[in-house]
Amino acid sequence: MLCICLFLYPLTPSNAVDLNQPASEKSPSINIKTRHANVAVASNFIKPMQELKAQFELKTPHKIRVSYSSSGKFFAQIVNGAPYDLFLSADQVKPDELIKRGKASARGRFTYAQGTLILWSSNATLVNNSPDVLYNNQFRKVALANPKFAPYGQAAVDVLKHLSIVEQTKPKWVMGESISQTYQFVATGNAEIGFISFSQKPEHGSYWLIPESYYNPIKQDAVLLENAEHNAAALAFFEFLKSNDAKNIIQSHHYTVD
Repeated sequence: MLCICLFLYPLTPSNAVDLNQPASEKSPSINIKTRHANVAVASNFIKPMQELKAQFELKTPHKIRVSYSSSGKFFAQIVNGAPYDLFLSADQVKPDELIKRGKASARGRFTYAQGTLILWSSNATLVNNSPDVLYNNQFRKVALANPKFAPYGQAAVDVLKHLSIVEQTKPKWVMGESISQTYQFVATGNAEIGFISFSQKPEHGSYWLIPESYYNPIKQDAVLLENAEHNAAALAFFEFLKSNDAKNIIQSHHYTVD
């Protein structure tokens, strides 16, 4: 399985966590004085998360270590005991299921962002803010995240269904394990066009801002996991996500917040 995991806080012998250690075997030394937290973040949220991490660590004594991957991959890891403290999913279904399984707390669970889907090409003239390139079949490959793992992939399928071109385009699909890999397929030219988060769009290229009525709302929920019960850093970052400072950062990356 492919998992894009970027640890943004250096591990030292004093703060290292064994990511293969089951949650039931977590160290009893983790308590309310803990100053670091492990955060699992859906890969569509990389850019805002980098800013959120910087602001949080500037304003508090806490540190957070961030891993990025598809929501489906993180769900499987958390169910199997990966010692994350917080999960920022790209949907609401997986946090719901983790709560039902006793792996996450319903307390304070909230929607931290609502995402926007675009069709993007690194070619400056290929996509003219319309679905014409899809209708005209003017491409060799179209990239989308695997809908089994990534909510943005399911949203892409919803769009193709809305346009009634699923069967027409399906032979040309190339699926990434996450929305980050989907972006890479287009950025490297392995696909001429691809469905990505608006937050990921670079300055170059061309894109179509897809009407939100073409797909189900991409509401992204954050939950505290069972490891976070006595983790001061995790609890503090969870509250920070609800602050106006955090909301301003999230909105600046083309997400909607309540």
